[in-house]
Amino acid sequence: MKAKFSIEYNTVWGESLTLVIGGKKYPMRWNAGHVWKVSVQTTAKALKNYGYIVVKDGLTARYEWRNHSFTAASGAKEADISDVWMECPVSGCPFIREHSASEFDRPGFRGAGTAVPVFSLRTENDFGIGEFNDLYTLVDWAALTGQCIIQLLPVTDTTRHGGWEDSYPYSPVSSFALNPLYVNLQDIGVKSTPAFRKLQAELNALPELDYPRVFKEKMALVRKAFAKVGAEDMSAPAFKKFCKDNGSVWLDEYAVFCARRDGDSEDFWRWLQWHLDSQLSKVVAYARKKNIHFKGDLPIGVSADSADAYWHPELFNLDSSAGAPPDFFSETGQCWGFPTYNWSAMAADDYAWWKARLRHMSRYFDAFRIDHILGFFRIWEIPASSGLGLDGHFNPAMAYPKNEIEAMGLPLEGLFHEDPRNEGCVQPLIKPDTSSLESWQKERFDSLYVDFFYHRNNGFWWRNAMKKLPELLCETGMLACGEDLGMVPDCVNDVMTDQRILSLEMSTMEKGRPWPYLSVCATSSHDMETVRMRYALDHGGADMPVEQVRALLNAHLTSASMLAIFPIQDYVALDEGFRRKDFMNERINQPADPHHHWRYRIHFNLKELLSADSLNSTVTAILRDSGR
Repeated sequence: MKAKFSIEYNTVWGESLTLVIGGKKYPMRWNAGHVWKVSVQTTAKALKNYGYIVVKDGLTARYEWRNHSFTAASGAKEADISDVWMECPVSGCPFIREHSASEFDRPGFRGAGTAVPVFSLRTENDFGIGEFNDLYTLVDWAALTGQCIIQLLPVTDTTRHGGWEDSYPYSPVSSFALNPLYVNLQDIGVKSTPAFRKLQAELNALPELDYPRVFKEKMALVRKAFAKVGAEDMSAPAFKKFCKDNGSVWLDEYAVFCARRDGDSEDFWRWLQWHLDSQLSKVVAYARKKNIHFKGDLPIGVSADSADAYWHPELFNLDSSAGAPPDFFSETGQCWGFPTYNWSAMAADDYAWWKARLRHMSRYFDAFRIDHILGFFRIWEIPASSGLGLDGHFNPAMAYPKNEIEAMGLPLEGLFHEDPRNEGCVQPLIKPDTSSLESWQKERFDSLYVDFFYHRNNGFWWRNAMKKLPELLCETGMLACGEDLGMVPDCVNDVMTDQRILSLEMSTMEKGRPWPYLSVCATSSHDMETVRMRYALDHGGADMPVEQVRALLNAHLTSASMLAIFPIQDYVALDEGFRRKDFMNERINQPADPHHHWRYRIHFNLKELLSADSLNSTVTAILRDSGR
């Protein structure tokens, strides 16, 4: 079908309009009366979702509030489409794009929520690990106490061999597939026999997750269920539709990848992902009816041994590992063990892989946390041969030519290292040895060091992020929140403010400014101690009094932040009778330990939480009194 598009828009000098349809961009021509036009070959389906962007200096400068939809006449071979620019219809709305959860766009909206990993949940229906079905009860509790959002850690598949390394949720083997261990066995046809109930009770009684054992026992039962009911399930129209909708995007590649790895049939993995999608989608629909929204977590990295890297190696720098320089979480830096992205290859097809990833994520989530948002500006890249965070460098970066350093009278040894992405150039070491420098050399190097890490690259990194983030944020209606902690240059805040990405605010990592409205405030995170643990470390092991927990949570709730999201451990600390006694074991992750076992489980059945009247009255009261 040939479609002729026209839209009136008064640009300023240097701006132009571009039509975005069917995943492609079509620059438009200016005509008299400030009318922009373009004709393209497209499909009736593509006309259901298209939009316009303003482009300036090669970057997207402005978007519409929402996309357009046009219904062509049946059998039509041509369509003349005249549009009006979509402005935000909500007076006083702080955002530049419409969100799928309309309350986020309400001026002055302030909400509260809970953060908890799925694997940490606990009900009698589990099999030693939390499951998607447990979220029904958590949703009921959130609605009961006046919350609006539940934040989860990544729920993507991390399966390799079923060992402890698979417990790390930020090392997915697929950016699309869901974690098989979150499936409910009874719902896929596993019979509740006496032997099943005995093993189930044993695993559920464990205070912490025994990941290797749960994986072995649960996956064995999943395979038996497939042998019994798989053929019948796969004849269902719903299964065939799931395969059709997802096959060419990710499912077929994932199924082949897993089958080659484990020796199963490809259909086994399609069947299992269909059940996982069904179980999670149903609880998401249930939550949305109760005005509870799930916030997902987008890992900055994808593993080198993933289906993504196996099928699309050109998208990754497999000779390097992403990580972080020394910071609040680790004095020696972090090496995460997954490759960095080849952004130039990704840009070649307008970030199609990223857009597909985000569209898939939006099936389940109305908000998402961008893990390590700095990775969209630059990444701390470590040679794969090293594995040490201290040996890293920024990629990309405006490195120094060697002759420029020599002209400054500074030695290279002990102060700089080679930039492998820029031949003949060097970057300052993150922890240089300046002990042998003369005073004038030290002063000169210190100035250069501060300039490089905090000023020199600001404009360069700003443009680097603006090439990617606007493209990706326009792809879905999810509310974007960025994890912007650590060594953060000024350009990060500039881009997040421009794109209306919520920042992360924590009292333990203050940024030297008041918390802005467009932010998420939190008492702690999965990478940190709980509030009771921090108190004990500062007070000789003493437990934090309930009154002080309430005062701390209230200080966050009454802040300007749009969202206040607390770990579930910090909520239950509000009740003396409900809080965990061995609270020093409530931390979820130790970022400095690359071999950490992610095994934390809540110490109560979620149904007990629903009936915890004293705790729930307190939570309800502090949320209500804070205006959230």
